[in-house]
Amino acid sequence: MARLALLSVSNKVGLIDLARSLVTDFDFDLISSGGTAQALKDAGIAVTKVSDYTGSPEILGGRVKTLHPRIHGGILARRDLSTDIADLENNQIRPIDLVVVNLYPFEETIAKPDVTLSAAVEQIDIGGPAMLRASAKNFAHLTVLCEPTQYDEYLQELRQNQGEVSLEFRQRAALKGFLHTASYDQAIASYLSGTEQYTVSGRELQSLRYGENPHQPAAWYQTGTIPTGWAAAIKLQGKELSYNNLVDLEAARCIITEFTDTPAVAILKHTNPCGVALGSTLVEAYQKAFNADSTSAFGGIVACSRPIDAATATELTKTFLECVVAPGCDEAAQAILAKKSNVRILVLSDLSHGPKETLKAIAGGFLVQSADDCPTNTDKWQVVTERKPTTDELAELLFAWNVCKHVKSNAIVVTSDRTTLGVGAGQMNRVGSVKIALEQAKEGAKGAILASDGFFPFDDSVKTAAAAGIKAIVQPGGSLRDQDSIKAANDLGLVMVLTGTRHFLH
Repeated sequence: MARLALLSVSNKVGLIDLARSLVTDFDFDLISSGGTAQALKDAGIAVTKVSDYTGSPEILGGRVKTLHPRIHGGILARRDLSTDIADLENNQIRPIDLVVVNLYPFEETIAKPDVTLSAAVEQIDIGGPAMLRASAKNFAHLTVLCEPTQYDEYLQELRQNQGEVSLEFRQRAALKGFLHTASYDQAIASYLSGTEQYTVSGRELQSLRYGENPHQPAAWYQTGTIPTGWAAAIKLQGKELSYNNLVDLEAARCIITEFTDTPAVAILKHTNPCGVALGSTLVEAYQKAFNADSTSAFGGIVACSRPIDAATATELTKTFLECVVAPGCDEAAQAILAKKSNVRILVLSDLSHGPKETLKAIAGGFLVQSADDCPTNTDKWQVVTERKPTTDELAELLFAWNVCKHVKSNAIVVTSDRTTLGVGAGQMNRVGSVKIALEQAKEGAKGAILASDGFFPFDDSVKTAAAAGIKAIVQPGGSLRDQDSIKAANDLGLVMVLTGTRHFLH
């Protein structure tokens, strides 16, 4: 008798090729439900609808299809137990050798901005997880596949083992099934519970050589059942990504999302920008960003707001870089970059799609906060000095502010011509950060802009900035001594703008 396979999938990628091979090459009979059965019929593949196989119609608008003894008996039967086999025979149930199931698109549904609770609830799969769990539990006797990426490997198993599937493969596939349902349930629980309970789960994408240091084991995990963010990035070339690469790449992605409407480049080292610039073209932006601090750019991480072209690729090959990420990379650029085979080139089509929350582990638990991704609204800024910014100065103040929010506190950024000139990061006091940024900027500080992620508790930094030639300052305000800083700015002929928003980055 032919073997029996049950196919019921929401994601139909690879379905037809798999089904055709099962029927043609390995003599399987197919049973299926709903849209999967229709897709197979449309492709000319013989299939029996689940309702015809069970003798029970789909009811409740399709909510009940596969929850039936002829389905779950065929899945859960232990082929080495005579009483189970007798139960199958007495109830005219065929053993099922393969179950191919993936689940309703719950995560895609709740990602829609206007989704209603009732629409989300309707996308909670019941029969699918039941079949996945039952099949995974009984991996000793059948195979369960929950991802299209498993199909080719399964067919290869059949070809290499005279139509059989190894126990090792079945167990690995069962684990994927349990991970799939666990992630699915976690997404549902998180959505329904709101802030009452926060659960984190993920599946390992790859083991990393080590973490921040060689003595720290590390791994990279994907959250959710659908690859997004870096899990969906395409690596065109280069060595394997390291823990530190991924941390730096995420920091670079966060900065470049501030400038997606114009050619922009950010170069980072250890999550801090050493050069950020805008240009009329991508290559101009890269050259400006690189020249801002060419010493620190060596071995850096580069993020581009536009697809890499040949001119930019040529410049990228002139120095040692760890990673480059962009929303695209044309063929000419790929050929040029291939000469630097070790540099990691990644394509992330949607650079602006980041996490909604950030997590930090502490002893005995973890902290969760919403991402610092609120858009900057200059209409709410306050010009608190007698001198008002020109249109160009306001644009420069905005550029400096958007870079500053991505620099480790206490953060100071000096810019001119939409290019960073000096960056003071991670210092224990703001005065030290000011001095570092101005020393980096050197003569370029004359006529430049200075941004601070926190307020000035005293007027000393304002006076230091003015002495170096800074002409305008943007800062959040909020100090009890704001008036001292404002008075100093007025006395020295500076512009001072208060944003009312703080952007500490610890």
